[in-house]
Amino acid sequence: MALKESEAIVLRTYPLRESDLLVTMFTRSEGKVRGVARAAKKSIRRFGGALEPLTYVRAYYEDRERQELARLDSFEVLESPLASEVGYARAVALAHVAELLDELLPDREANDAVFRLALSVLARLRGADVWMPVTYFELWMTRLMGYLPELSECMVCGRTLNGSRAYFHALSDGLMCPEDKRLASSEISAESRTLAAQMFRAPVESFAGVPWPKSQGADLRKFLIQTLQRNIEKKLVTAGMLEKIGS
Repeated sequence: MALKESEAIVLRTYPLRESDLLVTMFTRSEGKVRGVARAAKKSIRRFGGALEPLTYVRAYYEDRERQELARLDSFEVLESPLASEVGYARAVALAHVAELLDELLPDREANDAVFRLALSVLARLRGADVWMPVTYFELWMTRLMGYLPELSECMVCGRTLNGSRAYFHALSDGLMCPEDKRLASSEISAESRTLAAQMFRAPVESFAGVPWPKSQGADLRKFLIQTLQRNIEKKLVTAGMLEKIGS
């Protein structure tokens, strides 16, 4: 069978036998693909540093008849996260992007919009200032996966929320007005809702260079993570790690 070729983003690798690796990658042409890199721990020529998570590569692989896992032949590095210093905040943010892609994307389903989003956000995750690209990625992933509710009206009564206070709850699908909020709800500010609207109208590059502390958009990120976790029915490990990072 002829080798397939595709741009791809490496998501995760796991040891498999003595020198093999089980690799999950997000390909541009076929979506999420899982495969085995034979002797990957020994073959610098075929893989080198291309198997680090979030490395942007050109992947060569083939599917094997009646087998779920592809055979990974070789990777060519196009862009590596290791080209810039990897401090703790950046390492956690990169892991968060990888976890969201792995958990939210189905196998073997191409999604060029998500692929382009991932590349643009990774290009902004170069230093310790992670909160803007993380917020942008969470927001757009929630929308592209079809999980984002309407942010401008109350899910209970349908009242327009523009200019009024709004609340969300871990067990509810949308935002609520003050009269219809549930017990133990959290508030999402008008500023964060405006920020979300701005992010839907502009590329991530347009928000670069502006100071962005952890507190900015924190309520929006909490709302997005709760929405994602409710839909995938599991906790996102890296979301908790992000919360423990200082401002």
